[in-house]
Amino acid sequence: MEQAPVTAKGSAKKGSQYKAWLQSLGPGLITAALVFGPSKVTIASIMGASYGFSLLWIVVVAIFFMIIFTMMAARVGIATNESLLSTISRKWGRPARIAIGVGVFLVTASFQAGNSIGSGITLAEATHTNKTVWIITCNLAGISILFFRTFYKMLEKIMIALIIMMLFAFIVTMVLSHPPVAGIASGFVPTMPDGSQQLIIAFMASCFSIVGAIYQSYLVQERKRIRPDVTQTGRETLPGMLILGFMSATLMICAATVLHPAGTRITTATDMAIALEPVFGNAASALFLLGLFGASFSSLLGNAALGGTLLGDALGYGGQLSSGMVRTFIAVIMLIGAGVAITFGKLPLELIVLAQAVTIFIVPFIGIALYLVANDAAIMGKMKNNTFTNIAGAAGLIIMLLLAVSNAVTLFFS
Repeated sequence: MEQAPVTAKGSAKKGSQYKAWLQSLGPGLITAALVFGPSKVTIASIMGASYGFSLLWIVVVAIFFMIIFTMMAARVGIATNESLLSTISRKWGRPARIAIGVGVFLVTASFQAGNSIGSGITLAEATHTNKTVWIITCNLAGISILFFRTFYKMLEKIMIALIIMMLFAFIVTMVLSHPPVAGIASGFVPTMPDGSQQLIIAFMASCFSIVGAIYQSYLVQERKRIRPDVTQTGRETLPGMLILGFMSATLMICAATVLHPAGTRITTATDMAIALEPVFGNAASALFLLGLFGASFSSLLGNAALGGTLLGDALGYGGQLSSGMVRTFIAVIMLIGAGVAITFGKLPLELIVLAQAVTIFIVPFIGIALYLVANDAAIMGKMKNNTFTNIAGAAGLIIMLLLAVSNAVTLFFS
């Protein structure tokens, strides 16, 4: 029997569906880009340089829980026509809404200087020029994007481009290092070398980002407003989270292959680029700096968008990126970051303490609130958590609470 020819109309329909599916991946990719900042590059590089391949397993653990909670947040965004903070306000009152929104704003504003510095330093290192000029340039570029009428579409395109840039830079760097396959495989067997506990906690806390996860609900709703005809399930976040894990593992593998055997110690991500230069030459060092710039600038944009969106929503201005006040709050975070970066040249200890203190108290509360909303059948309908998600989510909440206790002990009693 002859097969019916595919009509132009049918082919166009399939092409449109494929394009719509690719676009639905945008929220997950944005979250991956904003979570994968200069601190993540630094921690992953230090882990590889200090302990070789032995800590690769923690990437799998962190990404597993990040997938659970980003998919949970995405389903909340799909199931409701109101923002997550609006839902939380209905369930527990306006104080809970304000506490989360203001808390997230303080955390993002406190860490924004690190993103500004990372963006400025990478371009300054690459061009051998003053970092202050580049800090100002990067933040002006970020603020200028706010003036685009379709800010979400612009943000999505930029973040995807930056992820492609990072993937290219870090994969090529890893390939050049010729890592041993057996060494990589051995790293996925859980071990805890002496002295590695603090790095494991730091990586887990930064990669398993509940603040980044809840933003997924807002991004999914932005995507839903643009293409209401496209069906979303929450699973569209998976590629972005896998990319987040892959980039973290790639950096760790590269540092483990090149720096660990030589006993090279690093404290910043730019140290990693400098350390690579004698081994691979200027081109590879510049390529790594390109990837580091992508990580810094994507976090500069995403971190500010996250903090501005939740503060705007908490104060009653809505959680949409089209809101004038939300864009104003996003710009404020960028200006705070640029101001601190230029004035101090690094992230001041006081801001780190503030961010950690707020995180200790706000993150477990956010995680528990998201978990309870996702289990509310009246809100979620068929999108309600299944048994596996509930068990994995409960384990994630326990880890979240343990991380909070560990940070509290370190911050207040050490």
